[in-house]
Amino acid sequence: MFAKDIMTTNVITVGPDQTVAEIAKLLINRRISAAPVVDENGKILGIVSEGDLVHRVLGDNEVRRSWWLSFLGDPSDVPAEYAKLHGRKARDVMTKDVVTAPSFTPINSIAEMLEKKRIKRVPIVDNGKLMGIVSRANVIQALIGQTDKAPKEASPSDQAIRTSLLEEFNEHPWSSASTYNIVVKDGIVRYWGFVESEEAKEAMRIAAENIPGVKSVESNLGVAARMPEYI
Repeated sequence: MFAKDIMTTNVITVGPDQTVAEIAKLLINRRISAAPVVDENGKILGIVSEGDLVHRVLGDNEVRRSWWLSFLGDPSDVPAEYAKLHGRKARDVMTKDVVTAPSFTPINSIAEMLEKKRIKRVPIVDNGKLMGIVSRANVIQALIGQTDKAPKEASPSDQAIRTSLLEEFNEHPWSSASTYNIVVKDGIVRYWGFVESEEAKEAMRIAAENIPGVKSVESNLGVAARMPEYI
């Protein structure tokens, strides 16, 4: 299997000028822990995570560095950190040095990146454009149902099933507004993540069952209640 076989494709992104408050609300409403920052052409500029926002909220309440560290040129005492602590927009608080990978990166390589870099997610980028995102959870999901120790590339029929489902769901607002992922292995469709209603879960089950080659459907979807607009 490659990154393209397990990545979440309906990635929730933010623009560089979106405010910290707007991003915090988005993360809560969509039950996600981070959002890539992209420009108008889909090029990834950075990523804003829960950790970035917590760092921003702490601000001046964080322990101040000793004056002598600054005097000696402490490399962490730089203007960029001041901007990150006090910035009000995505471009100010985002992590800019983002680890990315192309679509045909093997899953084991993605897993190695996650472990070595101590990160939770890897944006998948082709020709400079964000295609999807692979998280630790996506890697674990792909391993479920595997009979061999090493993950294998999805068979053409599995890839076709996943592509058909993604194309189908892109046509419906009730699906595109949800946060979910699809993993297909040996004709078994597994859904993960959250949708906005029980009806959406049923619609996704029926969509999979209507595709030739699908043997069964396993739904691990939760229903995400919408947070009040005033939060």
